[in-house]
This record gives sequence, structure tokens and C-alpha cells, in this order.
Amino acid sequence: MLPTRLMPAPLTIGTSVRDALDGAITAIAAAGCETPRLDAELLLADVLGVGRERLCTDPDLLVAGPVVRAFQNAVRRRAVQREPVAYILGRRGFRRLELSVDPRALIPRPESELLVEVALGLGAGARVLDLGTGSGAVALALKDERPDLNVSGSDASERALELARANAERLALDVQWLHADLFDGVGEFDAILCNPPYVAESERAELQPEIVRHEPPEALFAGPDGLSSIRALLAQLAERPQVRFLALEIGAGQAPAVAELTRAAGFDTIRFERDLARVQRVVVAERST
Repeated sequence: MLPTRLMPAPLTIGTSVRDALDGAITAIAAAGCETPRLDAELLLADVLGVGRERLCTDPDLLVAGPVVRAFQNAVRRRAVQREPVAYILGRRGFRRLELSVDPRALIPRPESELLVEVALGLGAGARVLDLGTGSGAVALALKDERPDLNVSGSDASERALELARANAERLALDVQWLHADLFDGVGEFDAILCNPPYVAESERAELQPEIVRHEPPEALFAGPDGLSSIRALLAQLAERPQVRFLALEIGAGQAPAVAELTRAAGFDTIRFERDLARVQRVVVAERST
């Protein structure tokens, strides 16, 4: 039996959009979700097969027939199971692309778009590897905006690579996919982009249920201080002097430690790009010699 406070009010045949949304917003808010109105609108627009703006502009739009059950199921998944909206919808926007997403890989975040932005200035024909590609978001977005680059994506998870390949096929973007743990069996590249696991195990309890319950833990957690994956990556890059450019997403407060590790790996020019919250989110490092 589901908790009454987390169940949307029953809908009747021909329920107005406003009434359907009001019940869903109440249920989603009671579950502790941060954006209940946005979540409810996205879910309702999806089951109705319309753009979200039409929920406000079409007074004759009704929630009726099979849509009633579909919407109630979607709201239950969000409110009771705390499933991320992106997984319920099965898609997520990332720069100019709409990607298929599911629990095989992390949901692409706006912060990771910085990895694409800093790579747009690479020289023509550069060989670029998106290491730990997950859904393929960074590799595909870069190939979409810089088709002249030779872009590859790698991941230790074959299941994640299945998702990345499916996205590439649907978007008709030519990216090479490699099943590899860090650089094992990987060829030579000029530039590396990476969103590694960087959450400390001690921070697990602080994460939202959406993340802990549904997203792949191997793509999130990296030892006691959140730096174990980054240390392993940079240790291998120290032995790969042909890699001249590195863009690495990091966690809040990790910039000083990562800067030291990056210098030790042989990169002599280091800067940080801040995200919209002004957090130093991406380290950009280059080798001049």
C-alpha cells in the first residue's frame, strides 16, 4: 500500500490539465523532490505527446483515456520510487542533442557541457577520447559541433557502451566506441576529456535518493576522498606524453588536490572552468613540451 500523501489524487475521465497537474505537484512535493511543478509538467506533456508550453496555452486540453493511467504511473515512479525524471522520460537534452538515457549510465548534467566547450578550440583533426563516456553525451556533442575531429568514446561498462552506440546510431554521428578500463588497450590520442567518478564514499548519505537509488554507483563513487579514479587516470597519463590536452570534470573543493596531481603527471599549463554555481568544475591542462 502506497503512502496516501505520495499518491496523486484520482483522475476522472476528462480531467483538466490544471487539476491533473495540481494533484501531481502535491504528490511530488510531498516526496521531497526539489522541482515538483517542473517534474509534473514534463511528465504530463510526455504522456500527452505535446510540448510543455501547450499545457498553458491550450485550454481545451484534457487528461483522458489511457493517458490517465500513464500519467499516474509516471507520478508514482517520481514520487514514491524517486526515479529521476530523465529516466522516466527516457531522454535528456545535452547541448544541441537529445540523448536516450537509462540506468546503464549517468544522466548527463549541464556541468559536463563544459567539457565540450573547452574542447571546441582543439586543432583540426585532433584525436579526442571521451574516457568514461557513459551515454556518449560528451563525445557525441563534440562530434556534432566539431565534425572534423576524430572522436572516440570509451567505457569500462559494456552496458553503457550499448547505450552510447544506440545514441550514435540514432543521431547519425560517427564516433568510435572502445570497451576499456582507463587506457588498457586504448591507442594514441591528442586530447582526453573525462567525467570520472569523483564523489567520496563519505558523501553517499548526502546525495539525493534519485542519485543513490537509480544511477550506476561505479560512475559516482571514488574512494574515501573521491579522488581514487582521478589519481589512477593521471598516473597513466604521466606515461602518455603524446596526450597534450586534458579536460577533467571534478567535484566541489577538489581543485587544489587535482591541480597538484595534474602537475605531477607532466602538465604545465593548468586552469579551471567554473560552472553556473561558480564552482571550479573542470580542470583544463596542457603540455607545452
